[in-house]
Amino acid sequence: MTPDEYVEAVLALVERIPPGRVMSYGAVADALAERSGRASARLVGAIMARYGGGVPWQRVVNASGRLPPRLAGRARARWLAEGTPLRGSGVDLPAANWWPDEGM
Repeated sequence: MTPDEYVEAVLALVERIPPGRVMSYGAVADALAERSGRASARLVGAIMARYGGGVPWQRVVNASGRLPPRLAGRARARWLAEGTPLRGSGVDLPAANWWPDEGM
């Protein structure tokens, strides 16, 4: 998979995350690892920072269920609108976690 194809795969997977559910950056990387040969949460984060504006970016969070402080307010409003389970200042990961079906 080329770098451009990987960007497209990340964005396509993020678009599939249902409203009210989330994946961590690491989970996105893990879900695509076999197909892509890549397994970097940081790379997924970089892709989301650069290209994620057109997808539901609030559905991809860090391992603690949070987003960077500059996005937290906007994300919280979107999480509330979607009915995402929250805990403290982030997402309740055990309740909101989503994993794609096999055969993406």
